[in-house]
Amino acid sequence: MEVVEKYMQGLYQSGLYPDKFICHQKQGNLVEVEDPGNGKRYKLLTFCTNDVLGLVQSEKVKQAAIDSILQYGTSNSSCSVLSGRIDLHRQLEQEISAFKHLPHTHLFLNAWMAMQALIDGFCHLAINLPGFRNTRETLILTDVLNHGCILSAVTNASNRSGKMFSHSPNVRVKAYRHCDVNDLARKLRRYAQPGDRIMVVSDAVFSMDGDIAPLPEMLDVLESYPGSVIVMDEAHASGAIGAKGGGIYDHFGITPQQVLDRGMVPLIMTTFSKFAASAGAAISSHIPEMIDLLDVSPTSIGTISLPAPTTAAALESIRQVRQYPQIVESLQANASYLRERVIEHDFAAIGETNVIPVLVPPELNPKQFCRHLMEHHGIWVSAIWFIAKPRLRITANALHTKEDMDKLVNAMVETRELLYKPAAATVATA
Repeated sequence: MEVVEKYMQGLYQSGLYPDKFICHQKQGNLVEVEDPGNGKRYKLLTFCTNDVLGLVQSEKVKQAAIDSILQYGTSNSSCSVLSGRIDLHRQLEQEISAFKHLPHTHLFLNAWMAMQALIDGFCHLAINLPGFRNTRETLILTDVLNHGCILSAVTNASNRSGKMFSHSPNVRVKAYRHCDVNDLARKLRRYAQPGDRIMVVSDAVFSMDGDIAPLPEMLDVLESYPGSVIVMDEAHASGAIGAKGGGIYDHFGITPQQVLDRGMVPLIMTTFSKFAASAGAAISSHIPEMIDLLDVSPTSIGTISLPAPTTAAALESIRQVRQYPQIVESLQANASYLRERVIEHDFAAIGETNVIPVLVPPELNPKQFCRHLMEHHGIWVSAIWFIAKPRLRITANALHTKEDMDKLVNAMVETRELLYKPAAATVATA
């Protein structure tokens, strides 16, 4: 514990430890938060929520959650393969399958568990089945900037439950450069062996850089490896990109069936904490056997099923997205407008989605910048250190008005003028 204490003291002193504010009230993009350090409260306009479609405050979504509690209670108190499966689960699975154009879906409590179950199940199956032995090795290719849930799962892909409790063949994991299809092709040529089960896994929209995976080019590469599996983590893509908010396949005008017709296997992970005003995740596949395998994985059996109110909220949210695509249009219009305004004022915005990271120079402390926005302008933006590139992580949503976004940009300009002292200017003055 001494090591932990010393490390955390260093983290506190460095200023890298994030501020943890307590939310007391929210209405749309207006929130009231408390600084637990001094007890001070702020009424803020938020640009750091992942409620990208603004459905958290939807009356229909809230009522669906309330009704489900009255019918089922607050927890199912069991996993789905025992006594924890309710009709809402079936409805949500069917709704996701229709939304993602893959007929079979399995629910999880969160994306970390979903990805762990997928990698574990695919690489090592579930239990030692009498008379059956899998001898085919697995090669996994992962984008270097994939989300932590993917990195955690693939890093431990060689020593999950199947490996521990029964015979499992080897798993090899290789990273390719971020969104670099040429490097992906090189890695496949170098590491793929005859008989390998090949899986490529990637964020659809990258949560820190806000850019989109080059899915069409990835498929062109994988077509040379028949039967290869491509996994898209659509946490930040669902409800955000595509003409109807369907995610990366919708964005590029591709269907999972077209991928299957070309000899590859699409798997999609959907999460509910961004566009669907809830929590939880799902894996969708074209075959029921994959879903049943996930259902009997240690990750599924070792916990409870998705509680009724979160299931109901996600279900109603997805129904609204499918019924009212104009919500998605509003989000995309706001994201484009805000990105353009930020760039117009010479901020280093990157990405191409509603996630708008703004890189800041090393002389500028992003936490100090965000504190000034909060205390002097009533605006809440997240400060992030990601792979040594400090940034402001701004997220646009469907509820922002042009007045809201203009207020943010004007406040950013004022804060920069006040706080930013370029190193070159400092040296020249000295």
